[in-house]
Amino acid sequence: MSKLWQKTTNVNELVESFTVGKDREFDQEMAAFDVLGSLAHTRMLQSIGLMDSADLELVQRELKAIYADIEQGGFTIEDGVEDVHSQVEMLLTQRIGDAGKKIHSGRSRNDQVLVDLKLFFRHQLQQVVEETETLFRQLIELSEKHKDVLLPGYTHLQVAMPSSFGLWFGAYAESLSDDLELVLAAYKITNKNPLGSAAGYGSSFPLNRTLTTQLLGFDSLNYNVVYAQMGRGKTERIIAQALSSIAATLAKMAMDQALYLSQNFAFVSYPDALTTGSSIMPHKKNPDVWEIMRGKCNRLQALPTDVAMMTTNLPSGYHRELQLLKELLFPAFTELKSCLHMATFMLQNITVNADILKDPKYAYLFSVEEVNRMVLSGTPFRDAYKQVGLAIEQGDFNPDKTVNHTHEGSIGNLGNEHITAAFDKLLSNFDFEKVEAAIKGLVGSPS
Repeated sequence: MSKLWQKTTNVNELVESFTVGKDREFDQEMAAFDVLGSLAHTRMLQSIGLMDSADLELVQRELKAIYADIEQGGFTIEDGVEDVHSQVEMLLTQRIGDAGKKIHSGRSRNDQVLVDLKLFFRHQLQQVVEETETLFRQLIELSEKHKDVLLPGYTHLQVAMPSSFGLWFGAYAESLSDDLELVLAAYKITNKNPLGSAAGYGSSFPLNRTLTTQLLGFDSLNYNVVYAQMGRGKTERIIAQALSSIAATLAKMAMDQALYLSQNFAFVSYPDALTTGSSIMPHKKNPDVWEIMRGKCNRLQALPTDVAMMTTNLPSGYHRELQLLKELLFPAFTELKSCLHMATFMLQNITVNADILKDPKYAYLFSVEEVNRMVLSGTPFRDAYKQVGLAIEQGDFNPDKTVNHTHEGSIGNLGNEHITAAFDKLLSNFDFEKVEAAIKGLVGSPS
């Protein structure tokens, strides 16, 4: 089957296979967004006189039918069809004739795939935000529930000072809040309309790019048409940074959980059904979920470097290797959402050990507490430090195992309400409702 962009000679099959690669597979995931782009583009074409009302009615009706097929899992890119854009245009032409051939006026495959990617990324980022929010709420709930349960704090993997499960859960919640700052930045960069930039140099047609921006629910345009094309690769790099930041938080949490579940720590436990055993050691309860999560998230932290290496030193304009970015970003979204979901699931079933500090090896946790008590009673800090150190060396250290931390963010004043308020403020900046209303307007509105 000849390609829509092809005029005469067929491309060599080996060249075809090498250059297309996995692109059809990833294009399948963008199908719904390709249709949304065409719904908006054709309405714009009619508004500037490049499509009459009768053709628009036919095109809109069939595009909506294709969109419904995609939503129901009934859409495939046929063998021999190069990409999702070609498949949609071919179906339209088969169903409604010449009207289907008019939908490409005023655009290139370059800006068509750009808008597909922007819409796809925007949707995926929304799902990441939703999974992140669910995990955040779970962490805050656990932080409040276990705020009075003390936990050994470590530095250099050595027993250090008293912590608490309230602090531990709350720390990861606040980390996710900071991660969401990067996701918001990625979302803002993503949520700009490149449609109308064509092959990167605009069009001599009097396109109304503001209209397609409004119809697709974008916040604004990528105004400069050359920059719209330059944004491919840059958008992915910024998204990769945001995803890798969440992944770093999850990887550290997973490492903590793997340690805390070990017999040497025994800080937490999980139902048997959520851990795995050994083929020869009947006592084992392995933290495989957390270990797999740690590995996946460590790999995701390499994502920004992978994207940068794919795009470094490319001049402006389109280059074919940019399609390989799909192979990096599309699976990354799937992996991160899965890890976020599993982290929430595991924490919903966690049991914390309320008696950890009864173990004598944690007595030294309270050395700083004892020094501070002496300082509050009037002993100079250096003198108090030496006296407590001497007591520890002589084996005479018998501390009062109570803590009295009152400052913001400490054991006795977690500040979870402030962390939650900051997170909620960030969430309100995404404005998902506007996007959903725009999509509903495209798919459900009359032509």
